[in-house]
Amino acid sequence: MRWHCSLPGVLAAVCLAVFAVPAMPQAGANDEGYLAWTEKQAEAIGTGVYQRGRVGGFFDVRMLKTERAYNYKLAATWLTPEAIRATARLLQLRSRLSDDETRALVAEAESASGTAVMIEIDPREGSGVIPNDWDALLQPKGRPGHVVRGTISPQLRRVQALAGGRRRNYDYDRFWVTFPLQLQDGAPLFSSVDQVVELIVRIVGQEGRVEWPIPDSVRSTLK
Repeated sequence: MRWHCSLPGVLAAVCLAVFAVPAMPQAGANDEGYLAWTEKQAEAIGTGVYQRGRVGGFFDVRMLKTERAYNYKLAATWLTPEAIRATARLLQLRSRLSDDETRALVAEAESASGTAVMIEIDPREGSGVIPNDWDALLQPKGRPGHVVRGTISPQLRRVQALAGGRRRNYDYDRFWVTFPLQLQDGAPLFSSVDQVVELIVRIVGQEGRVEWPIPDSVRSTLK
């Protein structure tokens, strides 16, 4: 349905505000508004932090080599404070958890330092094996000098609020990777002018990238 406001001045502004699209819920370290999020709101946040890409070109071939894949399907979920709270809220709604149990899920997920990304990889034909020496980097978009290397952290698999809010595709292998939010010299990874973060995944000389806008909830942890 299309709405049109012909009222002048202040009344027109009010009319526009009434029919504006509501903003995505945000979460801070001490904000408990997530405990009232609806299932639809929590699912929307989980979808918003999920990005898909590819490591290697679409037409890459392995020629006569069978020990590696043509290329790799890539998906990644940035486990921001909003994503963590959305997952915890979905668990609360679906498992009838108390508010205290839900707060405990969030606290457990945020106990590790830095920020975590759930990386999912699916080899395209070939051997179907993901090499052990694959690598993941995180940087503000367009600033390759401000890059940090990720550490695969398999223990995070057991942390319920770091599982993401989307239904799993079992074609993909899942890895939890943690990244520091400071550079080696102690400077914050993101500056006030950075708007987008870029994840780079490298496998056997091939590279794939996905990106997200940087939320205020992550910026606040750098202060």
